[in-house]
Amino acid sequence: MSSEHADTNSVRIAVVSSDPAFRRMINDQLSAALEERMHQSCDFQIFDGKAPASFLMEPTCALMTFEEDSELKMLSRLASRHPNMLLLALSGNGSVSRAVAAMQAGAHDFIARPVSAESLSDRLTDLIAHHRPAPHAEQHIVTKANARHEVYPANATAPDTNTNNELLRDFEGFIGKSPAMQGVYDQINRIASSKAPVFITGESGTGKEVCAQALHARSNRSNGPFIAINCSAIPAELMESELFGHMRGAFTGATEDRKGAAELADGGTMFLDEIGEMPVDLQAKLLRLIQTGSSRRVGGTKEVSLDIRFVAATNRDPQEEVRAGRFREDLFYRMHVLPIHLPPLRERTGDIMPLAQSFLIQYAREENKNFSLFSVEAESMLQAYRWPGNIRQLQNTIRRLTVMYDGSVAEAEHLPDLLHSDEGYESELNQAISNLREIGTVMAGNIAPFWQQERDIIEGALGHFDGNISRAAAALEISPSTIYRKRMSWAHKEAV
Repeated sequence: MSSEHADTNSVRIAVVSSDPAFRRMINDQLSAALEERMHQSCDFQIFDGKAPASFLMEPTCALMTFEEDSELKMLSRLASRHPNMLLLALSGNGSVSRAVAAMQAGAHDFIARPVSAESLSDRLTDLIAHHRPAPHAEQHIVTKANARHEVYPANATAPDTNTNNELLRDFEGFIGKSPAMQGVYDQINRIASSKAPVFITGESGTGKEVCAQALHARSNRSNGPFIAINCSAIPAELMESELFGHMRGAFTGATEDRKGAAELADGGTMFLDEIGEMPVDLQAKLLRLIQTGSSRRVGGTKEVSLDIRFVAATNRDPQEEVRAGRFREDLFYRMHVLPIHLPPLRERTGDIMPLAQSFLIQYAREENKNFSLFSVEAESMLQAYRWPGNIRQLQNTIRRLTVMYDGSVAEAEHLPDLLHSDEGYESELNQAISNLREIGTVMAGNIAPFWQQERDIIEGALGHFDGNISRAAAALEISPSTIYRKRMSWAHKEAV
């Protein structure tokens, strides 16, 4: 049931699936079931495998995305761009690693297929009812939900989505007093006043944008604007205009002069999130802006002098991106002046419960629930889990808990199956480590070249986890991309 012009009171749901049978089920069964349960019209937009670029510019109430890994990247882009959008991921692969990948990408929930229209409508009804943005949510600030980049007015840092004044922030939006985070706070204090570029690294969900906001708030340009632009959330063909602006008539659809993020950031800070996703040819133009301090709009001839402090971030290994040719070496060294690395949540376990408690209070208030604390069993489960999706995964977990359940104490049974199964994961992990030690003992009597030993260790871990690269990487505490890169290197050595 798809309408060209949706009723303003209807629930807009986008469905992205490469499975024609599933699309037919959505169109023939789910739409009617939802409307019956919600007593409200539902406007479905059904896309075959991939949503068009124009859809990325339009916030919608819900998205369901499916099987291909490439779709997880689109899910991540939507989560970053539209924080008020409800994101529900479905997959025929119901493995833990698949669910973790969906949560890391920003999904609110994960459902394993096959699933009936009735079950899916039940889940969607609950989620949509509790996650729909409040009518006043967009009255006072410009956010990623309704703008291509964030603009925060002078005399203000980025808006805190937390409306509970009782919640504590240990440092400029951060929660956490672990030694690892104390080191980050010290770095921010030391370099905030400098105009030199800052390069933030860290896994997805570790708080890189919060770090950028803290640098701005502690700098002598805190009264100026803070402009955040997510390089992974903007289509490549629009990136140059978003960054530098354009003149009327510069291209089809340019009906008026428009400032870009660079001009808007004049006198303040520009945060380039996921800078590695920026097209290489545009990286050269960004380098010129950083070096000369001047910008020219697309289609224009006038150079504008700008005063900008640049902060960039990536969840990848930037030096590996340089070696792979995806990130310009000259831009990397120009930006990598003051590096900050944010630790993953598994390396700051003492901060898990303060973060979880803060999220519990925040979402309980937003959802008009009575939750105020966790049971002992729930705390133990939260602290034992490795949180591969970091703070964002923890945040989504607590949000789902407050939406789906009632009470004053968050119990262990309120937590998702993913956490309940972690005990088994830890057992498998310990067994994998034991196996790796046995491999090391065997090799001790016959010393092989380092790369062969490294190969045997990694292949041993892969064998234990039935070839699952994500779980093997987690056991070895390395990135999955490292395993892919190592395998290519071994193939080259053996060929030689």
